[in-house]
Amino acid sequence: MKRSVKTYSLLAILVFPCLLSSAQRQLVKKWETDSILKVPESVFYDKKNRVLYASNIDGQPDEKDGKGSIAKIGLDGKIINVEWVTGLNAPKGMGVYNNTLWVADLDEVAAIDIKTGQITQRIKIDGAQFLNDITIDKKGVVYVSDSRGKTVHTVTNGNATLFLDNLKGPNGLLAHDNVLYVLDNGALFKVEASRNLVKLADGMEGGTDGIEPVKKNEFIVSCWGGVIYYVNADGSKEKLLDTREQKINSADIGYDAKNRIVYVPTFWKNSVVAYELK
Repeated sequence: MKRSVKTYSLLAILVFPCLLSSAQRQLVKKWETDSILKVPESVFYDKKNRVLYASNIDGQPDEKDGKGSIAKIGLDGKIINVEWVTGLNAPKGMGVYNNTLWVADLDEVAAIDIKTGQITQRIKIDGAQFLNDITIDKKGVVYVSDSRGKTVHTVTNGNATLFLDNLKGPNGLLAHDNVLYVLDNGALFKVEASRNLVKLADGMEGGTDGIEPVKKNEFIVSCWGGVIYYVNADGSKEKLLDTREQKINSADIGYDAKNRIVYVPTFWKNSVVAYELK
């Protein structure tokens, strides 16, 4: 009997730490901005300039009303400028390359000079219905998803080209380590060089929205409805946050990889919340 107890104890020591290490992942709230943003859909962490950008829809997500803007927020949660950039419609996903902030804005992609805060270029995406997220690879190629058009487009040297079609409802995009990842209808896919899609994880309800890399083959995925997942390399998922009962959305997240801070736009609640990934 004593021998059995020792055996079980040894198994617990060997096995349980692995289980606990994953189960203990959590998001710990650090701060929340004042609720004076204007329907923030996306947050982007600008590592170089040590600042956050938040896209203000300021109205309905599909209205071309000219009310949209970009806010600038300090890393302490203090809002520097609610409307740092104006003249947009319903801005959503963002990306930065060579001091230019690229923004998805319904049927066009806007280029903003970070130094001046001025819109320098607007690139029309032919046939676009609801441009949603943006990611930029190391060569400066801009990828933008059209959730209603069920497509992904690229923008290079001011020219837009269809890249993927026949999707179900693509949103979150991530260009990382020379690979493009796409969130489509509750699932995470890797895009191969042939442009075939390989499913890495699925079953993420609530409208898969933002995706950020944590380490090799592991990601944080946000769902617009109010859920944030940690996706492991084997495709398994851990629920880090669920604010659906409080009716708090978790749209397109930003991430400070060095300090493991996740920035969450709350959409209709008009704030951004910072969490530390533990």
